[in-house]
Amino acid sequence: MILALIVLLLVIVIAHVSAKMIDHTRHEKEKHYLTGKGTEETFPSLMDPPSLELSVVVPSYNEELRLPAMMDEAMEYLEKRQNENPLFTYEVIVVDDGSKDKTTEVAMKYTKKYGAQKVRVLTLVKNRGKGGAVKMGALSCRGKLILMADADGATKFADIEKVEEGLQSISEKPDNMAISCGSRAHLEEESVAQRSMFRTFLMYGFHFLVWFFCVRGIKDTQCGFKLFTREAALKTFSSLHVERWAFDVELLYIAQCFDIPISEVAVNWTEIEVYV
Repeated sequence: MILALIVLLLVIVIAHVSAKMIDHTRHEKEKHYLTGKGTEETFPSLMDPPSLELSVVVPSYNEELRLPAMMDEAMEYLEKRQNENPLFTYEVIVVDDGSKDKTTEVAMKYTKKYGAQKVRVLTLVKNRGKGGAVKMGALSCRGKLILMADADGATKFADIEKVEEGLQSISEKPDNMAISCGSRAHLEEESVAQRSMFRTFLMYGFHFLVWFFCVRGIKDTQCGFKLFTREAALKTFSSLHVERWAFDVELLYIAQCFDIPISEVAVNWTEIEVYV
């Protein structure tokens, strides 16, 4: 198992270093989103100037049952924040990663309720993995800030304020590039008490190998709650090769290669089965 982890992390590094061209070509069906009235509009590009304060990317694979609770919590928070501050503008992009259930139909209910300017659904033609789904969503964003948030609601959405504070705490942002990572490292002692010795060994082994081969200074690379400035998102996601498990490792590895400052902030988190 440890050997497999070493090989995986080496593959991540080699893929990043050796790849010369990344194919961001979209299937024709992935270039458009449906409005609440059923008409098609073209997705914007991350390379365009921002037109909103915040974009939230929600990668979703077979999430028709768990997505509503997460979306209800997120939309309640975002709507309240906008009502308190009309200058605050946002969008949520739900990326259906080739689901076999009704994830798209469930997400479209929020488009119909709140409008396509606030909730958009990007349905991928085939399953790409969580990293691929997050990347495709990020490349379709309009926000100055871009948050990736899991569809299972493992992290309380209001903790966006914590990662925003983490981003603001970075005093020097080269070319306005910075990343703030939600972290579960503070919960490690409790999780160790609930896990088997084997799983605990694998967890610490993975953390050590990530530190040794790839990312230094970040205790929890895998938490699915990360906030990017638009400039940092463009730099990192446009260079991302790994689309499935451990894509976060390459994402942060890329950031450190470009000297993008990263903060790590403790967030509330509930353990839920991992989507890769």
